[in-house]
Amino acid sequence: MTVPQWVALRWRGLALAFALGLGLAAGQAPLGWAWPALASLAAAMGLLVLPEDARVVAWRGWAFGCGYFAGALFWIVEPFFVDPLRHGWMAPFALLFMAGGLALFWAAAFWGAARLSRHPWLRSGWLVVGLSAAELLRAHVFTGFPWALIGHIWIDAAQAQAAALVGAHGLTLMTLAAAALPALFGPRRLALGAIAGILVIALPGIWGKMRLPQGPAALAEPPVQIRIVQPNAPQHRKWDPDWIPVFYRRQLALTGEVPADGTPGPDLVIWPETSVPWLLQHAAPAFAEIAEAGQGAQSLVGLQHRDPDGAWFNSLVALDPAGEVAARYDKHHLVPFGEYMPLMHLFARLGVFGLAANETGGYTAGPGPALLDLGAAGQVLPLICYEAIFPNDISRAPGRPDWIAHVTNDAWFGNLSGPMQHLALARLRAIEQGVPVMRAANTGISAAIDPYGRVQAALPLGVSGKLDVALPAALAPTPYARHGERTVLILLVFFALGLGARTRSSH
Repeated sequence: MTVPQWVALRWRGLALAFALGLGLAAGQAPLGWAWPALASLAAAMGLLVLPEDARVVAWRGWAFGCGYFAGALFWIVEPFFVDPLRHGWMAPFALLFMAGGLALFWAAAFWGAARLSRHPWLRSGWLVVGLSAAELLRAHVFTGFPWALIGHIWIDAAQAQAAALVGAHGLTLMTLAAAALPALFGPRRLALGAIAGILVIALPGIWGKMRLPQGPAALAEPPVQIRIVQPNAPQHRKWDPDWIPVFYRRQLALTGEVPADGTPGPDLVIWPETSVPWLLQHAAPAFAEIAEAGQGAQSLVGLQHRDPDGAWFNSLVALDPAGEVAARYDKHHLVPFGEYMPLMHLFARLGVFGLAANETGGYTAGPGPALLDLGAAGQVLPLICYEAIFPNDISRAPGRPDWIAHVTNDAWFGNLSGPMQHLALARLRAIEQGVPVMRAANTGISAAIDPYGRVQAALPLGVSGKLDVALPAALAPTPYARHGERTVLILLVFFALGLGARTRSSH
């Protein structure tokens, strides 16, 4: 084989890998094509590890990851075009470094599989372990980014109910095992392997359908009526002095609207992230107006807070019916390069600041997960925006919540896949924990989610409005709520031990 032929062969392999990555990305919201995505994953796990040098396999794995992350996370460019003159030049670099950087985790998994065995079917088996471990690592290292995990392709399907047992990483392990089975059975029994893979996915789907009740979830006792407010403040106008009073008055009007069709008035009103345009220390007059509009309801509202030392916080406060602050929560899991800058002083010299930066260069992290006692409305776990993607943070809360309040400003994410993927992750948190999620999003998608992850009611993107919903009751603690990721780690260890034994016997 001549050198040009060798180079062409390698480039074709990389192009195929990238295309298969795009196919896998189609399983994520808003498309949600789970079964075609599974087929792409199966093809990648069978074809990209065919006997080659480990370095070639690693490059293929990296290209596969690049295709996947570029297709699933292309919305990452949206925040840079809110202020295009200041940040627009960063957009292509953000997507390039995000996709290429995350793909390094997958490249390592492919390289490790190729190093551990020369047999294609064993390499596919090791990929199940390696890619599962890679997804676990990227969910935790460098503050973590568990967005668009492989197992998330099932969020719209009954298979998502298995997250109540093993969480998102369990769904990933299940998906990888099913995709590897055709290669594990070998080319002579490819059809049998495909059938086995389908069964691995179909059986959790059957269990998930049996788990779901036929009707709506049971309601909380005592009954709690919640109003979710969506003002629809586009990010480029949100802090415009001419528009600030428009959005604020719109929220007050929605808060004070008389319920339709005899629905009881709200016991609790929820406004989105940073929806009060004044700092906490100056917001008392606004709180009084919110209380008056609420007509006896408690409120959860997002705003900024600056302490006497000059530190800024992205906060949520609970207001009693009189408009007094009953509790405060400060966001603790901040968005790197958005709400704070790693190596801030170095970047400041270069004139580069976070997208949500203020004069301090960013926010300060709060002390950690917290429960707010809302009396008859129960114990609520507040999550602000990005925090809803981290299941481990929920597990670190000081107790089990009756429900989760997710306030967010998804105007940063554009109008395509970002807000829909964010909503899907909030639904998965409900399934994992067995608790309802009430979600107030500035521009949408606001939603009431029951403890099975089903959307009871929602406001679409780009509209202003309100949702009046009765709070569902929480389920008993799920196995995932009790054990977290320990179950998946144990399964991975046993899988690796079995593969290790087969690898040694094959040499």
